[in-house]
Amino acid sequence: MSVDVTTLWQRLAVEAKVVEILEAVPCIAPVPHQLGRPYLTAYQIAIRLDERHPEVAHELGVEIGGRGVGRNFSLASYLGRQLSELVRRDQDGTHPIEGAFLSSQSVTALTYIDAKGNSVESSATGTPYDLSLFRRRQADR
Repeated sequence: MSVDVTTLWQRLAVEAKVVEILEAVPCIAPVPHQLGRPYLTAYQIAIRLDERHPEVAHELGVEIGGRGVGRNFSLASYLGRQLSELVRRDQDGTHPIEGAFLSSQSVTALTYIDAKGNSVESSATGTPYDLSLFRRRQADR
């Protein structure tokens, strides 16, 4: 990979774009739920980012990702790594993005639909790795 992913993150304001995506996630509950906002996987964020800001994947020279893509580096893996690092560095809980894991135990497949209607199957399911989840931190926490 010839692009500096950290510089690209800053130059294209990827973090602000991701916060926008996370803020736009609808909460289906009719009243605010005690569990808070829904989480998105890195794949869900990658799909929305690629739909709204295709220049990010284009400049990275990657696809959204998924099983069968044939590369270890994808938009989903890039976002997962960058967002995980932001969450890890957030010692005082003030960063606008928070993270969690979905256990991979008993999960054999997660399939997403991209903006073009194509299926994207997570390459992380069926592995010993848990699945990273991210959401917009709630203002009252």
